[in-house]
Amino acid sequence: MMLILIAGPYRSGTGNDPVLIKKNMEQLEAMALPIFKKGHIPMIGEWVANPLIRLAGSKEVGDGIFREIQYPTAHRLLTKCDAVLRIPGNSMGADKDVEIARSLGLKIFYTINEIPDAEQISS
Repeated sequence: MMLILIAGPYRSGTGNDPVLIKKNMEQLEAMALPIFKKGHIPMIGEWVANPLIRLAGSKEVGDGIFREIQYPTAHRLLTKCDAVLRIPGNSMGADKDVEIARSLGLKIFYTINEIPDAEQISS
């Protein structure tokens, strides 16, 4: 079983429009259930970062508090992950996640179909 970080656009291309950010988040989250059904644990950095950002008093997406917490959260999570699923779309943050994952020796997947079922890994 792997802990797999789903990396892709969150703010990229949105101009910080909440509707577009929500759409990007939905695309990230759409990958979580298929990963779970393969017997793995899906993780999205925003699942951890967004509550922290709110608790720290951020007033808007992209402000100083947001920047202080958003990317470092994903980077810390990567030290606990086994793999990354990089979904399509331009994203400097997701590209950085992949770069860090590679430096940590993690597996990088680009489609759900590349991810083996958990029982295939343990056998």
